[in-house]
Amino acid sequence: MEEAILTILALLFVAFVALGVYATVKVTKAAKRGVDRTLDQARRTVEDTTLRAKSFGQAGAAGELARLRLSLRTSMRATQEALQAGVGQDASLKESLDLFNRLSGHGLELDADLKRLEREPDRAWVAGQLPELTARTERITSSADALRRAARERAVRFAEDDLSALSAQIDVEAGALRHWTDPEPAPGAATAAGTEERGRATGTGGRTAGAGGGSEPSAITGPDPRLASYPWEKTARPETTT
Repeated sequence: MEEAILTILALLFVAFVALGVYATVKVTKAAKRGVDRTLDQARRTVEDTTLRAKSFGQAGAAGELARLRLSLRTSMRATQEALQAGVGQDASLKESLDLFNRLSGHGLELDADLKRLEREPDRAWVAGQLPELTARTERITSSADALRRAARERAVRFAEDDLSALSAQIDVEAGALRHWTDPEPAPGAATAAGTEERGRATGTGGRTAGAGGGSEPSAITGPDPRLASYPWEKTARPETTT
């Protein structure tokens, strides 16, 4: 019995130790990823700042190479962020993201070529390569810009459609909440309807004898109850005179 208890305690201890190690590894990896992201972002910021300074501060081939790299990096990064942010809400952007990943391969290759040419001592030869490099950069950035703008226009259109549908639903609900504001029927109309109904019951059609012997429809006031006769009433006896 004691051996079984000791075995169970030992297994529990091992399980807790393994769980602690697993949690430590997960936390360490998460912290490492956070640090790597921070370092990558800092490195990109430094590189972009350096390229911006070179594009404005240097003339000739060196300044043009810096301008091309900065344009390429800015366009590709903006498109990547837009697609990754939208693919979680719109699954149709997954195909666009796959196309962008293929385009990123060409962009990384071009950025590496431009970076190597920055260290090329033969500036005349580099200047001769600039037209071809500029054309490549424009083709890649144009494709990236087209994907980014299409994704943003799609998101705006979906937002407008959703807002229109929501506004229509709100209008219907607001009308339902105001149902008590419908105009009530006029009292005269209700009286006329009641008179007509009583007239049908008595066979008079809702008409009473007038002073001139004619009959007029009772539109506002009902018939005089003293003049109305009902089949269950007894015949009135004539008054006697003294």
